Amino acid sequence: MDTQRYRQQDLDAWHQHGAVVVRDFFSAEEIAPVYSDYVRLYGVQGAGDGNTLSVDTGQPAGAFHPKQFVNLDTLPFDASVHMNLISLHPGLIALAKDLLGCESVQLYQSHTWAKFTGEADYEQPFHCDYGNHTLTVPAENSSDKTVNFVIYISDVTDPLGAMHYVRRADSERILGARAITAAADKQVALQAEGRSAAAPAGSVVAYCIDTFHRGTNMVEPKGLRYTMTVSFKRADNANIGFHVWQYAVDRPWHHVIDHATPEQLACLGIPLPGDPFWTPLTLQQCQSRWPNWDMTSYQEALTGAG
Repeated sequence: MDTQRYRQQDLDAWHQHGAVVVRDFFSAEEIAPVYSDYVRLYGVQGAGDGNTLSVDTGQPAGAFHPKQFVNLDTLPFDASVHMNLISLHPGLIALAKDLLGCESVQLYQSHTWAKFTGEADYEQPFHCDYGNHTLTVPAENSSDKTVNFVIYISDVTDPLGAMHYVRRADSERILGARAITAAADKQVALQAEGRSAAAPAGSVVAYCIDTFHRGTNMVEPKGLRYTMTVSFKRADNANIGFHVWQYAVDRPWHHVIDHATPEQLACLGIPLPGDPFWTPLTLQQCQSRWPNWDMTSYQEALTGAG
C-alpha cells in the first residue's frame, strides 16, 4: 500500500460504498505541468459565453447529449511526458491493484475531459458505467469488476460540476439489491441521497463499475473543470474494455514508450521482461520500431545479465 497517497480506510470505503474521494493524491508539483498542458490544449473558456446553460429536457435529473462530451482526447496525448504518464503513475497502479485485489492490472481507459460553464448543460441522470465497458454486466466478484478513477487536474467544486454518487446501501434501498439501472421515477430519490465528490486539484475519485453516479451542471461564471478519466481492470479480464491502444498507432506513443517503466508498459499489454514473448528477434524489431526505448531490462532478462 502506498501509505503516502491512500489509506486502508479508502480501500474499505470503496468496497463498502462503491466510491471514495482520495484528497490530494497527487502533489501540486505533479499536477502543475499537466494543468499547463490542459490550458494549452483546451484553453480557459469553451464555446459558450461563460454563463450557465440549462436545458429543460423534461426529465427529473437531466439527460445525456453530445455537447457534454466535447474536449475529450485519448492517451497518448500531444503533450508533456507528465501528462502522458499520470494515468500510469505507480501510485495509481498500486491503488488499482489494492482495490481489485490482484497482482497484475491493465489500463483500459485514459482520456481527458475539459468542461466549461455554458458550453453544455452537464446535468445527467444517475447511472452505472458498464454499458460501454462490457458486453455483459458488472461481475459480482470485486476483482472481476473495474476501478474507475477521475483525476482532478483543477479544483472541482459543486459550482464547477462535481460528480455526485450514491452509496451502495442507499442505491440498493431505493432500487433493490444488485440494481444496475435506475428508471426516471427513481431519480429524485437518488438525488436525495447523492454525495458530492468535490475536492481540490490533485485529488482522485475512485468508483466502481456498478456505482450510481452522475455529472452535475456548471454554474460558476466562466468556470473550468479539467479532469482525466482513467480505468483499470484485472490484466486477464477480457470481459472489460474501452480503448484499444493498438488501434491508435499513429498517435505520439513515443511520449509513453520512451519514458515509461516496464511495469507501466505492462499496464498497456506490453509483456514484462522475462516473458516468453521476448526473443532476440522481437527485441531487435521492437528496438528498431522504437529506437529511443530503453530496453536494457528486457535484454538482461533474456540473456541473464544484470
